[in-house]
Amino acid sequence: MTMDNVTDFVEFHQESILSNVRYKAIKLLSLHERTDAYLDKILDNEQKFSDLSPLDSSLLNELVCGVIRWKAKIDWVLTGFYRGDYQKCLNIVKNAMRVALYQLMFLNKIPAYAAINESVEVVKRIQGDKTANIVNGVLRNIQRNMDNIRYPEPEEDIVYYLSTLHSHPKWMVKRWLERFGQEETAKLLEANNNRPNIYLRINTLKTSAESFYSHLESRGVPYVRSEYLKESFYIVNPRRSLESTDAFKNGLVTVQDVSAALAVRLADVKPNMSVIDLCSAPGGKSFYLAELMNNQGKILAVEKYSSKEKFILEGAERLGINIIEIRNADATSITSEELFDVVFADVPCSGLGTLSKKPDIKWKRDIDDIPKLVNLQREILKNASRLVKIGGVLIYSTCTIEKEENEENIEYFQNEFDNFYLDPAENYLPQSVCKDGYMQTFPHIHSIDGAFAARLVRKS
Repeated sequence: MTMDNVTDFVEFHQESILSNVRYKAIKLLSLHERTDAYLDKILDNEQKFSDLSPLDSSLLNELVCGVIRWKAKIDWVLTGFYRGDYQKCLNIVKNAMRVALYQLMFLNKIPAYAAINESVEVVKRIQGDKTANIVNGVLRNIQRNMDNIRYPEPEEDIVYYLSTLHSHPKWMVKRWLERFGQEETAKLLEANNNRPNIYLRINTLKTSAESFYSHLESRGVPYVRSEYLKESFYIVNPRRSLESTDAFKNGLVTVQDVSAALAVRLADVKPNMSVIDLCSAPGGKSFYLAELMNNQGKILAVEKYSSKEKFILEGAERLGINIIEIRNADATSITSEELFDVVFADVPCSGLGTLSKKPDIKWKRDIDDIPKLVNLQREILKNASRLVKIGGVLIYSTCTIEKEENEENIEYFQNEFDNFYLDPAENYLPQSVCKDGYMQTFPHIHSIDGAFAARLVRKS
């Protein structure tokens, strides 16, 4: 039976298996491998249209993201124990073994028999007894020899060793070793593999930070405040989806990483300013700009794809924001007779600062993507410069840690446009998130997303 014969497992009728979280994880992992869809979209869609309990939904997210996060390490182990060519296995069989092995290696509270038996049962229903017996034998053998697993030797090939042990592409490890050295690279790889803290930011249009924190404390909700931004925090071990809480639904909080909020802070907006956000959807930075402007002034949110406009509209309504106007246009070519106090360019980038939240990016990206993205980023920068009034500010920001997309783009811009100067980020943000005049954060140093932002002021 080929993968085409079992698309979406339509022949797989057993209700007990269909409703099983591990089955769903195997299904989504197989779907992810044969489509271009990003993992978070696949998970959101599944959870939106299924009747999973909060506990099952949490386990599904853990299994799917965990397998993607640790895929290289898991596949190294499976390749070593599988008798035959592991790479030639059908995706459904690979993913059944990956889901079981992820639980054996990383989820100590799940009994080994449950992890193995349910994956074997999925394979049995789809591929029959013969394949299921092979899978069972491989997984039982790994379970017995877990303490004896060997990885590549660091002395022989440090790139291969770190790539396998920390489950990252070799090209990524190689470039970070050249830039950061072995010790810091290892820390970065470890941070990228951590389960992410999902930060919430308090909407000061509807409540104050201190009032909201007092409310959390009165209800015994454990949380951790950001050391870099007083309005940002994360819940320790949330028991349900943050978006399902009353605080979120009523617009008291919104999901936004601290690094993204810091980039907005660098704009230093004031009420009654005119602002254009060139790459707006889903709207998080536009929302925070509006909040800092006390919902007074004008924000033009530019979005290339009209299908994404609804996210901006829905978010603004939930947060009580009414100064955002949406324009469907391309950031590289949009024109305006009006010039703006602040032009915010949060450009498309490689996203290599967000691997903790989006582990599939490391497998979707390739080294050749970076120069292509740099060309696009420079086109947006050039067009953005035409929209800034004299004395106004251009904010350039990314969610990557790659120098070509960050410092080198600003150096290029300043060589091309000498009517702009770099206004040091240290004047607006905590010193600990700044370096050489830029905002720069790293997952292994700041425990938030890796990001970059520069504040450029037009002087003539």
